[in-house]
Amino acid sequence: MNLSNHFNHPKEVENLPKCDANYVPLSPITFLHRAATVNADCTSIVYGDTRYTWKQTYDRCHRLASALRSLNISKNNVVSVLAPNVPAMYKMHFAVPMAGAVLNPINTLLDAKNVAAILHHPEAKAFFVDHQFIPRARDALKHLVSPPFVVSIVDRETPTGARLGELEYERLIAVGDPMRGHFMVEEEWDPIALNYTSGTTSAPKGVVYSHRGAYLSTLSLFLQWEVRAGPIYLWTLPMFHCNGWTFTWGVAARGGTNVCIRVTKPAEIYRAIAAHAVTHMCCAPTVLGMIVEARPDERAPLPNTAYGLTEATGPALVCEWLEGWDRLGARARAKMKARQGVSVLSLADASVVDPVTFARVPRDGRSVGEIALRGSSVMKGYYKDVEATSKAFIDGWFLTGEVAVVHGDGYIEIKDRAKDVIISGGENISSVEVEGVLCGHAKVVEAEVVAMPHKHWGETPCAFVVVKGEVVEEEIMRHCRENMARFMVPKKVVLVKGGLPKTSTGKVRKLELRVISKSIAREEEEEEEEARKKIHEQAVAVSRL
Repeated sequence: MNLSNHFNHPKEVENLPKCDANYVPLSPITFLHRAATVNADCTSIVYGDTRYTWKQTYDRCHRLASALRSLNISKNNVVSVLAPNVPAMYKMHFAVPMAGAVLNPINTLLDAKNVAAILHHPEAKAFFVDHQFIPRARDALKHLVSPPFVVSIVDRETPTGARLGELEYERLIAVGDPMRGHFMVEEEWDPIALNYTSGTTSAPKGVVYSHRGAYLSTLSLFLQWEVRAGPIYLWTLPMFHCNGWTFTWGVAARGGTNVCIRVTKPAEIYRAIAAHAVTHMCCAPTVLGMIVEARPDERAPLPNTAYGLTEATGPALVCEWLEGWDRLGARARAKMKARQGVSVLSLADASVVDPVTFARVPRDGRSVGEIALRGSSVMKGYYKDVEATSKAFIDGWFLTGEVAVVHGDGYIEIKDRAKDVIISGGENISSVEVEGVLCGHAKVVEAEVVAMPHKHWGETPCAFVVVKGEVVEEEIMRHCRENMARFMVPKKVVLVKGGLPKTSTGKVRKLELRVISKSIAREEEEEEEEARKKIHEQAVAVSRL
């Protein structure tokens, strides 16, 4: 048999046409069509006594998209929304891009001035406001010269009669045409969402997601987290945070049920889990702490780690559990689970590199570098900020600012943020490691460590800890001395009552803690200086006797 004849026509392979039948731009809004077809009569959304099926959700999203287009919302216009985890917020994740526009979910914990800044920066054309936030939205609009048109979202479950503007969410859906709502995505690189970072280390930036990146991130997350068909997902993670880590689109992809709750409180969480047999939920550490520390009257009988950032469309690394780890002891298993892990599938590569040479660090669990990512789920860039975008993308990598090591099995473990490493007498101290030891104390609920100025060592660790029960500073210090190298032991432990200061996404405000630590250092230095003066005065007095 002459095989050469089978390889003599490379042009026939090259010239195979790309057409509507074999090429469709990647977009997560296609998940809604599938859910409405495959899971039409299955429950899509639960909110109090309100229920929707996937067929109804599909119809309502089409109607809303149609209504938006009739209001001259066109391709790449920004539509902002200020709302908690309610059905309207969920549906806008499909309806807004179905209209060709870009969804901008606003952090519900921001004040009016910051809300106004986010509306102004992308020149939002429409602003949807839940009745709960109408007073704040009204104040925000006063700061704008050219405000967007406003649509009020009225809650069927808890009607208040509050309105802002002439338009109302349900009325828009009622007048929308379900046959004319769907804008066809022609380019998968087009923007689908605009999310602003929390700004803990710098001014908030507008992170732009593409349809392609959002689609791939959704598939990656659900595959690696082994989410099967029909999950029942409880919305404890804010939908404004990285679009709910893409679970907004992913629950549709798997034909699951979204259990929406307006307020993230222990009693509501326990009630929802018990009532709906919740299978999945995502929580910030603060929310997990609330659940664990819930009062007996807030609990209900129940049925039977990942690392990410806004710029990576949510999760970037996942600690995939290896079978052999099940045979380890509890402490060893916890240590393995604490690793951030390996890259999500939507990334082409995730590594730890030397921030100067960009060479990969050895897989020895000791050599530190910066986590660097590349892949389709990485953001398009920062909106209207060319300088910040160029600084973020260097030598083919997106640099995260996280200091980490790589273990022999390829699993990445974060040691600190680059800005949080404490350099004491020439020794690098990982604040994360010190925090880990502090949290090992039975009475410590939460701990944060920052650098405190020191006249001899340059800086030393200062620990802020939230405790339960009776405990004194010396007890915590003794625990540290027994469990870490002496140079890592905090020189000061501050016992905090009422919790640490946090951003709206649950991150500790380390800048505030640094200000406090500097104040503590100044006070201690002044006290030492005053003590030295007294000793000197006493010595002089004795010499005169």
